[in-house]
Amino acid sequence: MSSPTTGAGPTGDIEREVIRRYAAGAEQVEAALCCAASDYDTRYLEILPEEIIAKDYGCGDPSKWVSEGEHVVDLGSGAGKVCYILAQKVGSQGSVTGVDFNDTMLALARKHRDTIVERIGYDNVRFVKGRIQDLALDLDRLQQKLADEPVASVDAWHALEEHCRALRTNEPMIADSSIDAVVSNCVLNLVRPEQKEALFAEIFRVLRPGGRAVISDVVCDETPTDRILNDPELWSGCIAGAFVEHEFLQRFERAGFYGVEILERQAEPWQVIDGVEFRSMTVRAYKAPDEPCMEHKQAIVYRGPWSRVTDDDGHALVRGRRTAVCDRTYRTLTDPRGPYRDSVIGIEPLEPVDASSAGLFDCSGVRTREPRETKGDAYRNGASPTRSAVGPDDASVERPSADDACGPGCC
Repeated sequence: MSSPTTGAGPTGDIEREVIRRYAAGAEQVEAALCCAASDYDTRYLEILPEEIIAKDYGCGDPSKWVSEGEHVVDLGSGAGKVCYILAQKVGSQGSVTGVDFNDTMLALARKHRDTIVERIGYDNVRFVKGRIQDLALDLDRLQQKLADEPVASVDAWHALEEHCRALRTNEPMIADSSIDAVVSNCVLNLVRPEQKEALFAEIFRVLRPGGRAVISDVVCDETPTDRILNDPELWSGCIAGAFVEHEFLQRFERAGFYGVEILERQAEPWQVIDGVEFRSMTVRAYKAPDEPCMEHKQAIVYRGPWSRVTDDDGHALVRGRRTAVCDRTYRTLTDPRGPYRDSVIGIEPLEPVDASSAGLFDCSGVRTREPRETKGDAYRNGASPTRSAVGPDDASVERPSADDACGPGCC
């Protein structure tokens, strides 16, 4: 996978510069560090200390798209503002994990944790030290290992590598398929270009099937110049590592996500440098279930307004036409929590197909589902059961039984 920029690339230690600048931002407010968002729901800010609000360096509000009862990870949680908002939104049945690599920022977020937990009335938030491109390795535990057993030889270094491997495999900081939503607020751009592929793979790994990423970050309208790419201040300032807009979305697609969409895009640029516009954008993407395509005689009808659209699996959906799909695709497109729910109508067969007897569905082509396939033989004999069609908000619309409908052959 190519990096999000095609220029000369960064020089120097980006990570060290980012740590330095954000540590300074944890000590004293630095207004120019990012294009701060201002449209947070004030109800969730009332219990937060002013220090956390003032030292928030984000460019959007991904917390808008998180719901009660969900388990959430915030990548690059900083002072903890978004985490503490999320803690209130997900409630006592949900949980929030903030991941950050900066010790000074972690100390600031943890400093107020007990007070905020007491104000909320339940304890559902934690902050851990880790790299967002390696969510399996708990760096607090690794630091303790190094304190107990300092590395002073090649053999000790090899043993440490084995210890890291064991931690990732047996005791991952964030387990596979365990999270409903991964959010981040102007942090992904701070990761070195050669590590961004691993970053998106980690987001995908920790999400459960059907889970989603909601990422606010800085994007640019064209490739940054070499002067921008080689300026450490612009890297730590969320400029040099910005994604070119369309490549930002492609990153999610290449990692295996579906339903990738732009939720918000800043109309006016935050900054213009060397003629390149930089602005905030929030993107949402879903993790598809990993299962075979099975035939359940279902159909999808695309509502419009476009005459024809193509989903992420290559299914061409023609407006108003019954398109044959597999059970996995059917559930993905009609999921009431998913991105397509308002655009399609789902049609189930009159006689449900038992999963144990379902055959494989060939998803390599596109074909129309004939009405007789969904109505079945019983309908021809005038003794069909009631059918429901799935539409927006998962509403079921009852269809008349054979006793109330016209005779066989009329439809």
